Amino acid sequence: MNFVEELRWRGMLHDITPGTEEMLEKETAKGYIGFDPTADSLHIGHMVQVMLLVHFQRAGHIPVALVGGATGMIGDPSGKSEERNLLDETTLRKNQEGIKKQLSKFLDFGSGRKNMAIMVNNYDWMKEFSFLEFIRQIGKHITVNYMMAKDSVKKRLGSEGEGMSFTEFSYQLVQGYDFLHLYNEIGCRLQMGGSDQWGNIVTGTELIRRKTGGEAFALTCPLITKSDGAKFGKTESGNVWLDPERTSPYHFYQFWLNVSDEDAARYIKIFTLLGRDEIEELIGEHSKSPHERLLQKRLAEEVTVLVHSREDYQLAVEASQILFGKGTTETLRKMNETTFLSVFEGVPSFDIDRGILSAGAGFTALCAEHSAIFSSRGELRRLVQGGGVSLNKVKIDDPDIVVGQDQLLNGKYLVVQKGKKNYFLLRFV
Repeated sequence: MNFVEELRWRGMLHDITPGTEEMLEKETAKGYIGFDPTADSLHIGHMVQVMLLVHFQRAGHIPVALVGGATGMIGDPSGKSEERNLLDETTLRKNQEGIKKQLSKFLDFGSGRKNMAIMVNNYDWMKEFSFLEFIRQIGKHITVNYMMAKDSVKKRLGSEGEGMSFTEFSYQLVQGYDFLHLYNEIGCRLQMGGSDQWGNIVTGTELIRRKTGGEAFALTCPLITKSDGAKFGKTESGNVWLDPERTSPYHFYQFWLNVSDEDAARYIKIFTLLGRDEIEELIGEHSKSPHERLLQKRLAEEVTVLVHSREDYQLAVEASQILFGKGTTETLRKMNETTFLSVFEGVPSFDIDRGILSAGAGFTALCAEHSAIFSSRGELRRLVQGGGVSLNKVKIDDPDIVVGQDQLLNGKYLVVQKGKKNYFLLRFV
């Protein structure tokens, strides 16, 4: 597999230094991407970089994932309009562990094969580096003029804001030193990243040239946006995270399921491992019946299985069907509380004293007295007679049935359905 050619047809190649493709065809290369540990989870904005490393390893090369414990303490100014808060070492270490765990789902770190992935942390080689030593060894090789010519610096200095601190100004030097260190220590000759990182990456190639006379290479992928120009990966509730505790697999699945046709045709090339022929066939089939959303369904399946699991995907599909009249009591019982609350987000809910269940409460009392699902007992009875009321997806044919603790979902919820589309939650506290 030709790595660069693979990126080209997938729409994942933005800039590349001359000679990079030829170098990769001649040898098994090491290539690295840096991940800033600003949180203990990656989000889907990082997925393009993750997929770059996945394709790199599939092409027979050795991916190097660098967790920026040192650079994370500074803050990358690229694409930022203001300086961010600095993290302490304890938080950084916690975040690094979370990121390592996630990357291990995508990359082979431990099989013993020749192109096994490597994980490094730049804090390990920066922590003992004194300031004086750094500016003597590294600072003298890169001019201020060179650094100020970078877009990430020019945009900040030219704005009407507070400008840029020396801390952030030094970021590209520290990142450049990372590349030099990996070049010297493990023979890493390629750095990859998003197109906003081009300036920082080529600072590294220039530092390697000036310090060692050696040749290093750079490759970037485009920054992904939505077809309407909006930022990719952001929703009303914020980032779409890879950690199921931050973004449930159900919400994760829904994100991909709801992308536009135009975006689905791009994203299925970038975020899945499906081959060219299969993707082109899927796009062709989708164009014949766009209302069936074949592309979105396949995209959501592939990415959810890749990031979470086949089981999480299947549960997300079942959960998605619940609000559309499908789904069963068994589906409701299988869902953990996070997924359950994701499905019924925004549904009217009522808190009821748990002791009422212990006293043998009837269904009618729960729905017409202890909550406002029905305005009266009469309304409830009429709807029950017409077959229009369900409890936990089971039709109610007797409005006076007693509801027991054993019917609670996740130990505290009941789902009442009134008609075809109206859902209510009873939460017992």
